[in-house]
Amino acid sequence: MADPMRIRAQAAGDKATVRVLMAHEMETGQRKDSAGKTIPAWFIQDVVASHNGKQVFSAQWGPAVSKNPFLQFNVKGAKAGDKITVTWTDNKGDKRTDEATVS
Repeated sequence: MADPMRIRAQAAGDKATVRVLMAHEMETGQRKDSAGKTIPAWFIQDVVASHNGKQVFSAQWGPAVSKNPFLQFNVKGAKAGDKITVTWTDNKGDKRTDEATVS
């Protein structure tokens, strides 16, 4: 299982800014190791975010996203104490879900 995501969610007015740092190698499948063998592709494909259980964001990614990707988005109607949940799934079927409370 991958390292936990670092999620920060801060309320400002009628919205919250959510910042997510994901720990993932994000291999493109085009690089070679020291022996000259191709390193297999391994990258996050789907990202879904929820606000108090209701989906508010989804994305489909490919191999062009950098290692340890950073994601930022706004959630309208979020206030302090609400829960933000972020889940990603990679092309090998690995999955990670983490949660943060809006401050």
